[in-house]
Amino acid sequence: MPMPMEYRQASREFDRFMEDLRDTSMLATTHQAYTMLQGVLQVFRRRLTVQQALRFADVLPPVLRAIFVSDWNVDEPLRTFASAAELNREARELRPDHNFSTETAIADVASALRRHVDAAAFERMLGQLPPAARSFWTP
Repeated sequence: MPMPMEYRQASREFDRFMEDLRDTSMLATTHQAYTMLQGVLQVFRRRLTVQQALRFADVLPPVLRAIFVSDWNVDEPLRTFASAAELNREARELRPDHNFSTETAIADVASALRRHVDAAAFERMLGQLPPAARSFWTP
């Protein structure tokens, strides 16, 4: 079997995603956007079972998938979904001295992410998650 194109072009696609996220969030650099992305993904992951999180990861492009599952403490207790303001605040807690996440970090990441995934597969996967998890990805 030949190497899947999604792996062959993973770095290029990730760069495009990061530029899109930087521009969407009006941050100065992709480094700033990366910390915001990582914070948002961790906030979401903390609220999913391992099975739900792996279903979510399956619809992400390869590099985003890797970021989503990296440094994952699967023994961490599940958290409940809270208000958008509280969830955005939690995303800003990642590396707080170097975190330039916007007040609308989750919506910014959701908007950019939706432009870089298979829309039908993403919606099917969201349909398998609780309503609060689906709302998380609605910009």
